[in-house]
Amino acid sequence: MAAHQEKKLSEERNHKSTQNGTPSQVQWGRAWEVDWFSLASVLFLLMFAPLIVYYFIMSCDQYQCSLVDPLVDFLTGNKYLSDIWNKTPRLTYRAAGVYTFWVAFQVVLYLFIPDFCHKFIPGYVGGVQEGAVTPAGVVNKYQINGLQAWIITHVLWFANAYYFHWFSPTIIFDNWIPLLWCANILGYAVSTFAMIKGYFFPTNAADCKFTGNFFYDYMMGIEFNPRIGKWFDFKLFFNGRPGIVAWTLINLSYAAKQQELYGEVTSSMILVNVLQGIYVLDFFWNEAWYLKTIDICHDHFGWYLGWGDCVWLPYLYTLQGLYLVYHPVQLGRASTIGILMLGLIGYYIFRVTNHQKDLFRRTNGNCKIWGKKPEYIECSYMSADGTKYYSKLMTSGFWGWARHFNYTGDLMGSLAYCLTCGFEHILPYFYIVYMTILLTHRCFRDEHRCFSKYGKDWKRYTAAVPYRLIPGIF
Repeated sequence: MAAHQEKKLSEERNHKSTQNGTPSQVQWGRAWEVDWFSLASVLFLLMFAPLIVYYFIMSCDQYQCSLVDPLVDFLTGNKYLSDIWNKTPRLTYRAAGVYTFWVAFQVVLYLFIPDFCHKFIPGYVGGVQEGAVTPAGVVNKYQINGLQAWIITHVLWFANAYYFHWFSPTIIFDNWIPLLWCANILGYAVSTFAMIKGYFFPTNAADCKFTGNFFYDYMMGIEFNPRIGKWFDFKLFFNGRPGIVAWTLINLSYAAKQQELYGEVTSSMILVNVLQGIYVLDFFWNEAWYLKTIDICHDHFGWYLGWGDCVWLPYLYTLQGLYLVYHPVQLGRASTIGILMLGLIGYYIFRVTNHQKDLFRRTNGNCKIWGKKPEYIECSYMSADGTKYYSKLMTSGFWGWARHFNYTGDLMGSLAYCLTCGFEHILPYFYIVYMTILLTHRCFRDEHRCFSKYGKDWKRYTAAVPYRLIPGIF
């Protein structure tokens, strides 16, 4: 019920700001009010994002991954929507059992097996770690054991594939659409629960935000860090598990299906597994660093993260592997090397850029970037409880080239995934289009928050680092 009191206080806070150019504390995080464009965007995504996922997966199942043919059939009257729907596999008991076991298994790995990897893997940071300060001034603790969960899961997967034979390695592909219904059920269930929890029993009422608009609050979330008990953190679990742990398993299942259908695994499928596997392993190796990213530090937990992590991520981030099951591509040596280099260079930029920021933060600027002491701009901001904090924004290294140069590396890697599929269909290129839109939007979203948080100090920073993604261009 404390959330109801916070809701009333939020209406008062919305009209207050501090003096002398210091930004209003209430702008840290997602919005208090909803403009018409934001509401229209929310309604569009709520209505069409699930249909987009279904359309992409259905097009592969019924039209060999053509995005155009279903529309042509429908517009010319060759097929009705009911014809397409009637050919779509339904939810099955087998898929429900597999999905329930999968999520339950990841919950067990997350909650009940303390991390041991950090005890014997040099350089890995795991175990209990602290997150960033929330707008209400809270510092949450997290159980970092994602790498361990990934290793255990994949050891068991390969043990089954080569020794136990409890199930076929193609089980994910063979039940892909029935599993889609399971993922949707979980995504909507956890999002609805998170909203109810935010109203009636929030983990921290001071970190809740209410706009009074049901659709916006449902999508963008009310609670900042919803938790059950001391350790089950919704954002960390659903952002990292079960979706990202499953990412590499899904690709392995695609490779197994390709082997089953054609008697070989193509070079393009191997590249997809390797490049996306590096990305997934990087995520878990740096899970402690992830606590300081925009997802954890700024996003509230609602449908955007709950449904997105359950459905959007595992189904649309793996389109390249799915496409290659239907259209195997055997790349030449030059193409293989070129795509691999593009992906590795993109990963290098992504990782080193993030490492520079992490090193700068951990040492409070007392380190060397590219052999010399880093340059920075010192900023101040206020938390919701009125406490004044200070931050340093680095202006050297890759962060002197562009304000989001890590995203540039991410986009290079994303393009490499897509190029493995050749140019016969546009479906596998959805990923680079989506990531370009997502990361560009994140640039603006993050910078809006930073300006609201730091005020005139942020203007000093953007003057020092004028480009967002591409030095000299944008």
